[in-house]
This record gives sequence, C-alpha cells and structure tokens, in this order.
Amino acid sequence: MQVARDFGVSRIVLANQLIGRQALRYVVSELKRDPGFDFYCLVDSVENVRALAAAAREAGLSRPLQVLLEGGYPGGRTGCRDLAGALAISHAVKDAAPDLALRGVEGFEGLFPGDAAKQAAAVAGFLDFLVQVAVAAEHESLFAPGSLILSAGGSAFYDMVAERFRHAGIAREFFVLTRSGCYLTHDSVLYRDAFAALSERSPQAASLGSGLMPALEVWAYVQSRPEPTKCLLTMGKRDVSYDDLPVALHWCRPGDAKPRPVGDGHTVTGLNDQHCHMTVPTVSPLRVGDMVGFGISHPCLTFDKWQVICIVDDDYTVTSAIRTFF
Repeated sequence: MQVARDFGVSRIVLANQLIGRQALRYVVSELKRDPGFDFYCLVDSVENVRALAAAAREAGLSRPLQVLLEGGYPGGRTGCRDLAGALAISHAVKDAAPDLALRGVEGFEGLFPGDAAKQAAAVAGFLDFLVQVAVAAEHESLFAPGSLILSAGGSAFYDMVAERFRHAGIAREFFVLTRSGCYLTHDSVLYRDAFAALSERSPQAASLGSGLMPALEVWAYVQSRPEPTKCLLTMGKRDVSYDDLPVALHWCRPGDAKPRPVGDGHTVTGLNDQHCHMTVPTVSPLRVGDMVGFGISHPCLTFDKWQVICIVDDDYTVTSAIRTFF
C-alpha cells in the first residue's frame, strides 16, 4: 500500500484487516495529510473496530476511517461466519462514529474445495450470504451516508459476483467492486481452467472469444539430461510458483530465429530450490544448452520472485523491462 501511495494512487481498498500500530499510524497519517486519499479496509471483529476507532480518534482525523464488513464461511479464511455476528460488528462500527464509517460489505469466494460444480454451488450460497448481510445492515440503518460498496474478489467467479450483486435488492445507490488479480497476466494452469469453467457458466463470457491469454512465462536452460527420459533445468522454487507445477510450452536452441512448440510428454514432475525435474520422451530433441519456456500458475507467486521482468514482443525480442514491488 505504501508503494501504491508513493506512485500516486489516491483510492485504495485494502482487502484485509488493518492490524498493527505502525500500519494504523501510517494510514491515519496519510488520511490526515491528504484530503483526497480515499481509503477502505475490512473489519470482522469488535476488537479490530475498537482499535481502528482509537487510532482515528487519537490522530484527530476530521473524517471517518471507512470500513467494509467482511463476510466469511466456516472453515474459510477471515470474515464473519453468520448474520448475527456480522450485524453485531456493524453495530459496533456505527457506535464508533464519527471515527468510523461502514461503507459496504465484502467477501472472498475463491477458496471453496471440490470440483467446478461444487465450487460454483458453494460460491452462490456465499454470495447470497453477503447480500443478506448487506440488506440487513441497510434495514437497520447501519451504513454511513453515501454510495455503498459490494465487493468480492477472485479471478475465477467474477461472473457470478457481478450477476448476484447486481440484483442485491439494496435501495440505496451502490456499486460492485470485483478484485480480479489475474487480469494483467492470466496463467497457463489454474486460471486457464477457471476461465474454461466460467465460459461454460456464462454464455456472455463465451461469446467474447478465446478469452484471456497467458502473458507471463519463465525460461530456463536444459543443464543436464542424465537419463533418456529425464531433463534437469535451471529453474526452481526460487524462480517460479509451484502450487501447480509449471507447464512446458516452447523451446529453442541458441541461434534459432523463434521458439518452437514443445511436443507431448514433456512434463514437470518436481522442483527443488534451483532445479526443475522434467520427464521427456526418449525422442525429445532437447539437449544441454537448449532453452525451454514454461507457463506458470498463480502469477502473483511468480511476480514476487523477480525484481525485474523483461517485456518481449511476439518474436521474443526484449523490448523493455518492468520493476516489481512485491
């Protein structure tokens, strides 16, 4: 968040609880310093509500610290588990006025287990719960004046989020905020499969064409082929995300004009800190010194391993580079 502020970002939704004295001091000092800073964070406990209110009061803020009530589900991540708990915390926020202002309801729907059908059913139920909380809070006049925010995150179910929130049945003006983290790069495994499931759910999405394209690759050298069906490459857990293993996409030999597709049977089987184990067909053309380009899964867990990332054109000519600030 501090990096975003240093780059001039004036509206920030911290999709998390704001915890810790240093973090609280930074936020309230920025709100006090810059009247144009539009900031929101999440709350899911009375203890956090009290801490936020105390920090705002001690700083002498002339405007309230804006919060979103976070809904959750049993066994999930953060967030209130039931309507009674959510309303109790919402009342605590209202009681903390003018130091705090409840501006909406939020949740994260991306961690339900099961196959695509089970996940979709669970997400639908969870979104219903978030809407129930919002409607109840509006009925009890717990929201602060102004437009409301209904927000859910994720790059897998944003179609369901938009559709359910659009019909939330809230009388006051509100807008829907989706937090789709993979819009910039997409990926070659997790979100590729998620988008395929989304296209099956949504004819509108399917009508848009092939959809998002993976834009982030990690390239490595073949450093050893000690067995006919095994290659070792110069890429490991320090270089690439591994909750889903990378997928071999292209290969080239130094001096080639452009990469060629990797054939069937080239499969990553494991990663060490700095080595990639890949099973290959005995007839694979790969030899020591060749380069292999890998598609990745879960882009943010690859971004955070690189301070500089090269930008290439369609011919893989490096055209520029970007800094990362993870």
